[in-house]
Formats: sequence, structure tokens, C-alpha cells
Amino acid sequence: MAAGAVALDRVTIAYPNGYEAVTAADLVVGEGEFVSLVGPTGCGKSTLLNAAAGLIAPASGEVRIFGAPLQGLNRQAGYLFQQDALMPWKNAADNVAIGLEAAGVPRADALARAQDWLTRVGLKNFGDRYPHQLSGGQKKRVAMAQMLIRDPKILLMDEPFGPLDAQTRQIMGNLLLDLWAADRKALIFVTHDLEEAIALSDRVVIMSSGPKARIIGDHRIDLPRPRNALDIRLDTRFHNIQQSIWAQLRAEVIKAYGDVA
Repeated sequence: MAAGAVALDRVTIAYPNGYEAVTAADLVVGEGEFVSLVGPTGCGKSTLLNAAAGLIAPASGEVRIFGAPLQGLNRQAGYLFQQDALMPWKNAADNVAIGLEAAGVPRADALARAQDWLTRVGLKNFGDRYPHQLSGGQKKRVAMAQMLIRDPKILLMDEPFGPLDAQTRQIMGNLLLDLWAADRKALIFVTHDLEEAIALSDRVVIMSSGPKARIIGDHRIDLPRPRNALDIRLDTRFHNIQQSIWAQLRAEVIKAYGDVA
């Protein structure tokens, strides 16, 4: 199996109660590659992301990071969660700087670098604002800066734009593409939104419904870069790709809803 930045080799995730969430998952994400995971609700997308982060240990199989077996937390990865993880008692600049300060960077240097990152995400004049003074999109920008300031080699994102309205999601998608294009880190992006996955990604990986969810599809997105996350959706090629992937995904979504019903 190729090394890549992240490699899942026959990874099975099971819990002590006997529930098997994911079975025999094979996935390689290359350096500089943007890969999205899509699938029905409860299919184990976040579970695989947590395995890549070292938050969950596989029951069998192996996770490798740049070719080396992962043992414990993946300290080469940055993780952006769906829910806000900002500290409400710290302003935006302090929230962004905290990771550097924890690593021993002098406070003045950490704050200077935090201000630079706030500028990069379009919040140059918001460093003194507290989370309750920021919109949902602004909080996500702060969270992105908080993750990226540590310069992780791998980016893991779990439905990061899920709570946002459709227009703000597209704006955040374009911001993410701009930031990612600057140095092309390996990126695994979990989303329920197939259009979002296609607009952003190099590959879209499809998971079956759970339990014992499997990876059942891997689609290369042959759309030109740089991209605009909104404009690319008007391209005929985009619609052709969407129809092709949905033809495979649709049955799994129906199956998952049937299980719920």
C-alpha cells in the first residue's frame, strides 16, 4: 500500500459493546491532496477521521502517517471540529495564539503571528473581539486560524461549515481553498453536502451506510484549479460528476433512512 500522508490499511473500528462502525477501510491520502468523505448519516465518516487523528484506535488494521504507524495522537495533524472550540473568555487574537504559547513561543511573538493569521482569514480588525461578539462565519475563521497557525502537515476537518447558512458556507469554502492552495497540505474533509465535496476536492470518497460501513467509491474530481466554490457549480462538468457520484450514493442514503424508519 502506498505511503501517502495518511494511509488507512484495512482499518476496522469497533466499540466495547460489540458495535462495528467501520469495517476494512482502505484509504490513502497523498501529500497535498484534498479528499472529502461523504456518505449517509451515521456511516462512520467522523469515526475514520478520528482514527486518522489518533483519537480512536482501530480494532484491526493500521493507520500510517507519512509511512510510519500511528501510535497515540497524530501530532502532525490539525483538527477543525463542527462545533466551536473557542475559549469564550479569550478574545480572537488570544484564541489563535494559544497553541503557540502552549508550545513555548513567547507571548509577544505568538500574538504577532496570530494577528497575521487573523489578517489572512479576513479578520484584521477583529483581534480584540470575544467569541460572543462574532458571527458564526467569523468564529469559523478564527478557528481556522487557530488550527493553521501551528503549521500542521495534515488537516482534518469534520463538517466544519455544517452550522452555517448556505451563502456563508460558500464564502468559507472559497477561503479554505485559498488557504489550502498556499501550501497544499494533505486534507481530509468530512461533509454531508455532496456539492460542497465536489466543489472543493481532488477526490470524493463514498462510504456505505452503517453499521459495518465500508468505502464503496473513490471518485477523482477532474475540475480545473484554482476554483471558485460557487462558480464551479455552474460548470457542465460539475453536474456530470455530481450525477455520477449520486448514482452510487443514493442507494446508501435511502438504505440509511430506511434503517432509521
